[in-house]
Amino acid sequence: MMLQFLVGTLVSVINIGIHALVTVVAVTIARSAVPRHTRRPRLHLMSVMIAIAVVLKIAHMLEILMWAATYHIVHAADDADLLYFAFVNYTTLGYGDITPVPEWRLIGPLTAMNGVLLFGWSAAILFEVLLRTLEHLGLTEKPGADMPRA
Repeated sequence: MMLQFLVGTLVSVINIGIHALVTVVAVTIARSAVPRHTRRPRLHLMSVMIAIAVVLKIAHMLEILMWAATYHIVHAADDADLLYFAFVNYTTLGYGDITPVPEWRLIGPLTAMNGVLLFGWSAAILFEVLLRTLEHLGLTEKPGADMPRA
């Protein structure tokens, strides 16, 4: 059981590193893609959000591939499509049509914990980029902007 936790923790840390690197890339893309003035700010906003979402999706794909490679290395499932198995676990879909061998039965929940954490992180990135881009393009009001001054 301890080996499962160690392997799961190692893969999770690697995936967190991937996500941290992609976060830096996403923020860099968002910052460089936002001009001061644009003729079509809403279209520009959509473009920035699509670019960030694509970058984050690529990160998730890499992270799922890391889990699939790990499943292969440790022989976590018998004669299974390990990429599919990794997707099902990482996304918490949980069909149950492929199950891990008894020695690695904790690998699925460890993968799911990692996926939930990184999907939440991605949602936070998307939301922050949206807010910053809206502010930068002047498409939102600052909180309290319409409040009378004392």
